Amino acid sequence: MEVWQIILLFAGIVFILWGLPLLLVPYFLYRALLVRTSPKKWSRECSKKDDEHLKMYAECDEWEKRYLSFKQEVSIQNEGFKLYGEYMNFGHKKAVIIIAGRSEGCKYCYYFAEPYRKAGYNVLVIDNRAHGLSEGKYNSVGLKEYSDILAWSKMLHEQFSVEQIVLHGICIGAATGLYALLAENCPSYIKGLVSEGMYDGFDQVIKNHLLEFKPYFPCLNMFMFYFRLFTGTNAKKNAPIKVIHKLKQPILLMYTTEDLYSRPEKAKLLYEKCNSDKTIVEFNKGVHSRIRINNTEKYDQSVAEFLKKFKD
Repeated sequence: MEVWQIILLFAGIVFILWGLPLLLVPYFLYRALLVRTSPKKWSRECSKKDDEHLKMYAECDEWEKRYLSFKQEVSIQNEGFKLYGEYMNFGHKKAVIIIAGRSEGCKYCYYFAEPYRKAGYNVLVIDNRAHGLSEGKYNSVGLKEYSDILAWSKMLHEQFSVEQIVLHGICIGAATGLYALLAENCPSYIKGLVSEGMYDGFDQVIKNHLLEFKPYFPCLNMFMFYFRLFTGTNAKKNAPIKVIHKLKQPILLMYTTEDLYSRPEKAKLLYEKCNSDKTIVEFNKGVHSRIRINNTEKYDQSVAEFLKKFKD
């Protein structure tokens, strides 16, 4: 065998053993986490089957049934997508738009609605793009979906005469709300953001997911490459930590010390970078996106206090 043949064979073996997994593992992880591959994926059904999540969904069902007479099915068109939601119209001039994180549909959002109802807000829960009944394939972690929030807000303002809107976002939903508030065409009637578990950058969330794998940096870089390739957005350049200093509206940042993905120490960095009217509340119990179920009274009180900033 010629020397060049030996080198080529060795290079092929190295690629199969190392290079191919380096390309394929991040790709399939990206598809699993951020691509809707079937209508059943990211539906309105309960996304997880652990006891805590099932309890949250049971409370969602109970809350929805309690106020069923106020519910209206709503939809909008934005950027070529038909988007769906449900609107609890209690007859107020104020409303909250609750924005779920990855994999959750609008039914999940009812879990966070009660403190707003008590404070005199109508409640809009939405199927994010590529979730529930809404059209779409890719999750761009708020970098495109923020325009859907502006479109929903316009619908509330024009069709239902809502004069004040507050956004409530969980994880990716929190980042989506932030991007909406920072948009040049954000209307003045969107007054502020309640955020649970906002991350400093989505690449850092994926890094925390990959910490059990070695080496994670090549996998992380390839994951973010696929993200940018398929969504056309740069999640590192436009990470919350890079843009939150531009925020002008009030924000409530809520975090838990048990969150392994949106780390509490990063929450403090976001708080420090933010130049607007800001409040940070730390909780000692509850993993990622599970703060309220473990701290319901404190959670709801924190939201109620924040809402006092907005006068009727």
